[in-house]
Amino acid sequence: MHYEVAQPAPAGIQTNKWAVLLIVALGVFMATIDSSIVNISLPTIAQFFHVALSGAVEWVIIAYLVIIAAVLLTVGRLADMIGRKPLWLAGLAVFTAGSAICGLAPSLGFLVAARAFQGLGGALLFAVSPAMLTGAFPAAERGRALGMNAVVVALGVSVGPTLGGLITQTLTWRWIFYVNVPIGIIASVATLFILKENRPSGHGRFDPAGAALLAVGLAALTAGLSFGQEIGWTSPLLLGDLALAVAALVALVFVEMRVRDPVIDLRLFKNRLFASANVSLTLSFLALFAVGFMMPFYFEELRGFSTLEAGLLLTPQALSIAIVAPISGSLADRFGTRWLAAGGLAIACAGTVLISLLTPTSSIFDIIWRLSLTGIGQALFQSPNNSALMGAAPRERQGVASGMLATGRVVGQSLSVAIAGAVFAGLGGASAGGILAARPQLPADQLAALQSTFITSFHWAFIVSAAIAAVGVLTSLTRGKGT
Repeated sequence: MHYEVAQPAPAGIQTNKWAVLLIVALGVFMATIDSSIVNISLPTIAQFFHVALSGAVEWVIIAYLVIIAAVLLTVGRLADMIGRKPLWLAGLAVFTAGSAICGLAPSLGFLVAARAFQGLGGALLFAVSPAMLTGAFPAAERGRALGMNAVVVALGVSVGPTLGGLITQTLTWRWIFYVNVPIGIIASVATLFILKENRPSGHGRFDPAGAALLAVGLAALTAGLSFGQEIGWTSPLLLGDLALAVAALVALVFVEMRVRDPVIDLRLFKNRLFASANVSLTLSFLALFAVGFMMPFYFEELRGFSTLEAGLLLTPQALSIAIVAPISGSLADRFGTRWLAAGGLAIACAGTVLISLLTPTSSIFDIIWRLSLTGIGQALFQSPNNSALMGAAPRERQGVASGMLATGRVVGQSLSVAIAGAVFAGLGGASAGGILAARPQLPADQLAALQSTFITSFHWAFIVSAAIAAVGVLTSLTRGKGT
């Protein structure tokens, strides 16, 4: 699929591809910053609605995540059938409207429902954006384009906590949603009047049974992983939810093998490169998302930093990704993806081990260089691996490949929170952190014991993450020589 920019005179491909990149960047930045900006403001939202920080208020985040996971792959399939521009425009409209509705929410239940609606817009944007870039850039520059997209994601992640803290402190939590509205309007106008698309001509029928099973399976899996630590991994409710997820996903495989035009084309996984890149992608997020999840506990509970300070200290990792990702993408275009992806994930693996060795007295410099090293490794892995994944899919299946890329990210993030949280809480770190966060006047020996429990739990959570990253290095190497 090819994108062209409307010009009074014929435009070259250089103009075309950068215009598409700019349009995609606006939408992706808006959707990315929204996730991190909401996380940092959740305590304020809970206080405003007079509810506990755990429980119903968590659905403000989880409803958004569940809807995204449920529909990403279906959106990818639809993009191959009807085109990417219509779905991209719909995503911008839904996300922008959802943001405005979230800001106006009169109750917590209304806010959760609005966040689910906003999540549908986010799914449309995340599922279509990689396919739009690979459709606009020639194959020889695919890694570079996806590297630039990684820059936008990294900037959104890094700016979110700091911006969220500033907005919440100076205005109200409602403005963390309102800031999306002008961005969404600008992106929508640019898409309408600049982006032109040659529509696909007949790419099969839609698979409603597969889409329904996929939505139920991934939604149940994401919700279960999100609440597992809170309600207990052996509770009947959680076990029933996970059983539903497994049953739906198993049934999905049988359905997809029998329909002519499946929502997930399982034949893509016969391609060794495509399968390897997908597995490696999921494992990378499973391992490395724990950094952003666990470090705020270290900063705020163990070290006593403010939310704003914690957000600033997480910025070096995101900036490292922003600087290195386009470079690694360009290198992948020239030299292939296999060794860059494997080497990058190996560096990130080493970074997580080094982060696990932080202590209650580690210097700011010690923290920053370890986070930066992890970010560099993540960037070296991400752009080449994403380029390999998209390049391994046929042109008429770029939407499905794009949806799989986004789904692997969401599932990996959910599993990362579940596993790191379970290890940290299981070894007593969560309880110790809660006491330390209250800053009680404790005898020196009791304080030292709590800090020791926290650090031991923190250490093993990151060691488990590093082990997962190490498996991802191996799967990256299985993609074959010359790739």
